[in-house]
Amino acid sequence: MKSYIEERAVDIANYIVEKNATVRQTAKEFRVSKSTVHKDVTERLLQINPSLAKQARKVLDLNKAERHIRGGMATREKYLKLEHK
Repeated sequence: MKSYIEERAVDIANYIVEKNATVRQTAKEFRVSKSTVHKDVTERLLQINPSLAKQARKVLDLNKAERHIRGGMATREKYLKLEHK
């Protein structure tokens, strides 16, 4: 694996852990696809730094479990704003 990919994988994982970030937020921050973020954290990072990979995975799993709630809240906010117009 090329060194810049390893470095990116570590940077991405650190960002996710520090900011409690979602895959989408991370992809936007690093200007890569969501697939790249996922692959960096779930596959590449396991070879480089397994403990960091485990930490990042924990955050991503939590975000995945909560995403349906966030989506519902966003829809609720949208319709509340429409009612007040």
